Amino acid sequence: MSAVRQTTSSDMWPETARSRVLLIVFVLLLWMIAVAARLVYLQAYQHDWLKDRAAAQQQGSFKASPLRGLITDRKGRELARSIEAESFFAVPNEIGDIDATIKKVSSVIDIDKKELYERLKTAQEKGSKFEWIVRKVDNGKAVKLNSMALAGIHSYKEPKRHYPNNELAGDVLGFVNIDDEGIAGLELAQNEKLQGETTKVLVETDASRKVYQSVAVSGRSGQTLVLTIDQMIQFYAQQAIAAAVERTKAKSGTVVILDPKTGEILALANAPTYNPNSPFGTSSEAKDNDALQTSYEPGSTFKLITYSAAMEEGIATPDEEIFCENGSYTFSGRTIRDSHSYGTLTFTQAFAKSSNIAAIKLGQRLGNEKFYGYIKKFGFGTKTGVELPYEADGLLRPPLKWSKTTIGSIPMGHEIGVTPVQIASAYGTIANNGIRISPHLIKEVRDENGYVVFSASPAQSQVVKTETAKTIQKLLTGVVEGGTGKLAQLSNYTSAGKTGTAQKIDPKTRRYSQTNYVASFVGVAPVNNPAIVIAVMLDEPVGAHTGGAVSAPVFREIAEKVLPELNIAPDLEGQKRNPVSGNNETKEEDFEEETGGSDLGGEEKNISGKKENREEQTEKVTAANKNEKIATTEPTPSGKKQDVQKSVDKKLSRSPDARGPDSGKEKRNIKPKS
Repeated sequence: MSAVRQTTSSDMWPETARSRVLLIVFVLLLWMIAVAARLVYLQAYQHDWLKDRAAAQQQGSFKASPLRGLITDRKGRELARSIEAESFFAVPNEIGDIDATIKKVSSVIDIDKKELYERLKTAQEKGSKFEWIVRKVDNGKAVKLNSMALAGIHSYKEPKRHYPNNELAGDVLGFVNIDDEGIAGLELAQNEKLQGETTKVLVETDASRKVYQSVAVSGRSGQTLVLTIDQMIQFYAQQAIAAAVERTKAKSGTVVILDPKTGEILALANAPTYNPNSPFGTSSEAKDNDALQTSYEPGSTFKLITYSAAMEEGIATPDEEIFCENGSYTFSGRTIRDSHSYGTLTFTQAFAKSSNIAAIKLGQRLGNEKFYGYIKKFGFGTKTGVELPYEADGLLRPPLKWSKTTIGSIPMGHEIGVTPVQIASAYGTIANNGIRISPHLIKEVRDENGYVVFSASPAQSQVVKTETAKTIQKLLTGVVEGGTGKLAQLSNYTSAGKTGTAQKIDPKTRRYSQTNYVASFVGVAPVNNPAIVIAVMLDEPVGAHTGGAVSAPVFREIAEKVLPELNIAPDLEGQKRNPVSGNNETKEEDFEEETGGSDLGGEEKNISGKKENREEQTEKVTAANKNEKIATTEPTPSGKKQDVQKSVDKKLSRSPDARGPDSGKEKRNIKPKS
């Protein structure tokens, strides 16, 4: 009989161990599944949230200026570009002693220490990772600041707008604020094209919150503007008008040069002007672009429109005789006087001698509606469309708002406001055989790769017939050859044009001033194949003040430089003449024109800069017309300027560093760099 086998504890161990192992494995599997599930959940459903949280802990970011597009002249010469400049920022929690840091920074850069201290202190308290110190400093100061190796102070290179020719075309180009946003001129008007897309800079920090790298996420560069401006012609224009303002002690001056066959503006110059590299602190008057923003009564230069309309309508001929009433003409209770007691003059003679009475009689023949229609066709009373901000419409009231004497004012260039660009464009229409081409400043636009994305195609319209334009061209030639424009004669080229001398209203007496004038001349050269139109305006010249005496010589100075620059062949070859010079023996009476008052309605800003409302201005002109007999052939300029300073100041105040660290005055130098 066999013995029964007893089970011992050692026999039970493998089974118990196996159970325990299985339990542990099971628990581990559950844990792994839970971890995996959590990972899947975090990766699939919480990825963006976790990424943002990590970035918030490790990264700071700020926006930097994108690379702004170039602005070049018609030949590709740079007028505005962006250069590399260093900006400095702080990581606040890296700064141990704020006071000591600010003291060292301020030894290099002029900053508001109290304001910077408050910003850095607040940033530390909030745990901010970034705070601007100063932006776009010059290279010398950047080197000094970097050499200090200040804890918590870091640098970043970003674009800074630079104008290599300083004042050259400053009021055309405009300028930008510290964020490279356009504030004035083309920089403002074409900001969207020039600006591109903003660059974002990421600042990476380690566990101890110290910066170890910064990464720029590039935006898109701006587009390039190719202007119709010619750098050298612009230089000649600015040089001449600045000298004329100084010579005549005028308050200001303007020159517009355009190609009548294309409408392209070759130069647009004002004096005084400013340096767009350091515009802050410059007066608002210097920043205003008088060529577009100021309207004035054009006086005798506007007679071009009167005579052209009369010729086009067939109500006058060049040899027709007009009785000029022996210098005094009364209608509707108003007396108009010429500067001389002219009897009978031909149509051509009346234009050359700038008779007010002849112009008024032609206007009366035309009638209100027809005359108004021609004024509109020539482009007055509305913006020209030149690609700059704040362009004035000028002033032209509809015939329903004309008084009984308005037809006695507008034909001689009174009771109407025009801008220098508008009057230059009108003369360009006659020079281009009656075809008006809208004036413009932008020739083409190119993208960041250099491809042309826009090419100018200005509007055109036939204002008067070719025959009419040719006749008026001869009349303009007569003004220069034997009339009030003798000082516009050129040495090697034929020229034509019209003078203007406009009395201004004295705001104290509310009557036309006997001392304050706007002197103008608008000319064309060469006569047989016009290549340029030049409009010159001087505001309140002292002493000699007629357009023939002070503005015509500026035309001559500019034209004799510009025509060779354009490779225009002389048309007086072999018969070179010595033009009339404005020396001490020349009497201003030789260039005397008709001047006088007029009725101006509408909101106006007197060209002297004092704002006036419509009622005040109208009352002043009306009082002048009632209380003074109008003498001589030119108008009263009542300028109209848009008050742009508020909008400029508003944009400049957007950044605490808007003035920039280096906004001091620079040496004035408008000579272009080739």
